[in-house]
Amino acid sequence: MAVHEFKPGIYSVGANDWDRRLFDALVPLPDGTSYNSYLVKGSEKTAVIDAVDPTKSGEWIANIKKLGIGSIDYIISSHAEQDHSGAIPDLLAQFPGAKVVTNDKCKGFLQDLLSIPAGKFITVDDGELLTLGGRTLEFIFTPWVHWPETLCTYLREDKILFSCDFFGSHLATSGLFVKDVPKVLEDARRYFAEIMMPFRLAIRKNVQKIEALDIAYIAPSHGPVHDKPGIIISAYKDWISDRVENTVVLAYVSMHGSTGKMASYLSDALIDRGIEVKLFNLTETDIGQLAMALVDAATIVLGTPTVLAGPHPAAVYAAILANALKPRVKYAAVFGSYGWGGQTVDVIINNMKNLKVEFLEPVLTKGFPLEEDFRKLARMADEIAARHREL
Repeated sequence: MAVHEFKPGIYSVGANDWDRRLFDALVPLPDGTSYNSYLVKGSEKTAVIDAVDPTKSGEWIANIKKLGIGSIDYIISSHAEQDHSGAIPDLLAQFPGAKVVTNDKCKGFLQDLLSIPAGKFITVDDGELLTLGGRTLEFIFTPWVHWPETLCTYLREDKILFSCDFFGSHLATSGLFVKDVPKVLEDARRYFAEIMMPFRLAIRKNVQKIEALDIAYIAPSHGPVHDKPGIIISAYKDWISDRVENTVVLAYVSMHGSTGKMASYLSDALIDRGIEVKLFNLTETDIGQLAMALVDAATIVLGTPTVLAGPHPAAVYAAILANALKPRVKYAAVFGSYGWGGQTVDVIINNMKNLKVEFLEPVLTKGFPLEEDFRKLARMADEIAARHREL
């Protein structure tokens, strides 16, 4: 990533990772990502806000050196996860006089993860100020967005909120500011769905906290800077609400065609009843797309054949994923096929205990579905439509 001058004395010095396609060995990255770091110069002190992933440490330090910086006084650590903090030891080696500024909880994590000595830290409290000379940093604790120690840094005079993962998007980009609003919102929604959705209730409180600030820019740790911050704040307020849409997420796997036939029939039946359906074949699905679909769906339906007396592993994985993400769905259902019996429905339900949902009557067929099975699926579609109307 090239160095970008944000404002006089304020620079973006992070790094793009154009080719990265998987995060945490779990999350797909169709558009790569960026590791954003910002340098703020006051008349007396200089601070760097967040580091980069260790794989981009050399590029990051080279960007800082391009600015002719003679000394760094503070390294602000918003979050201990290594894509934001992993290169801090390298910067400390280059600027041994620098201090790592963070909260006490993050200090402990950084010591555990990176073995940074205790003497290198300055710990701050929520609302505490740090002056750089003509520029003032205010630290705003935003716990569980998405780790317990996360904080934001507000640059008062320039009205910039350095928000860490809050309002971020996994998106490598050559520019500094948001240009393609729909594209950035799509990637921000994916980011929210995959990473933030389990913490909706905590995020509600933190959105209210940052809304009290006069914000001209939101500068996250991934993706472009929001120069129209109201757009992303409004999107978050929608995503963290309890509102659901007239949508069914229908995810299925089929080994010999029986469950696939049922999925096709149920999908058409729901559409005929005026319900939007988002259909996912779990053998081919990008889990990020599945997570995004769950953000505001009213119902999730899982279809699975029976394998060794239980659901197909792909269906179990989908259930576990939904359980971990804790979307605001209101209803759930299971359908599928079996050969001689099993505990398919019980296994699915037991793997979705975190969801505050009502499970509808399942539909399981022995072998290939017959007319009676399709009538049961039609009744399931009727039940879902009726429940959605009640919402």
